Formats: sequence, structure tokens, C-alpha cells
Amino acid sequence: MANHKSALKRIRQNVKRRARNRFARATIRTAVKNTLAQIEAGNAEEAKKGAAEANKLFDKAVLHGVLHKNNANRRISRLNKKVAAVSK
Repeated sequence: MANHKSALKRIRQNVKRRARNRFARATIRTAVKNTLAQIEAGNAEEAKKGAAEANKLFDKAVLHGVLHKNNANRRISRLNKKVAAVSK
């Protein structure tokens, strides 16, 4: 257990940040999973909407420091490529 006041504060901060990061990552995973399900079903319009929502979530995660910019951009690119293949 931490003995210093600053260490106790750091623990409280880490708990809050961990909760926010876990929520953000779980939300992103759900959005991507739903988009991939629409792609599998061949539903191009719903897949586009899902990809737009997932892109927004990725961008927010980068803004809050949950994901690295390049990681998010790579995942957005791969998802959009799959959506474009279904749209043809």
C-alpha cells in the first residue's frame, strides 16, 4: 500500500483512467464487431454507417490517449477497405 499522499493520488488517477480506457476500447471493439457482422451479411449501407461510427470512436480514443494515432489509423484503414469491398 502506498504511504505518500502523492502516491495515493496517483492510484486514484490510475483507477479512473483504467476505467475510461477499458470502456473506450470495449466500445470500439463492439462497433467494429457490429460493422464486420454487417459486412458478412452483405449489408453495405449498414456497414458504411457502422464504419463511420467506429471511425469516430477511434478518433476520440486517439484524442484521449487511449490508442496511438498510427494504431487507430491502421485499424480504420483496414475496416474501410473491407466496407469498400462489400460496397462494390
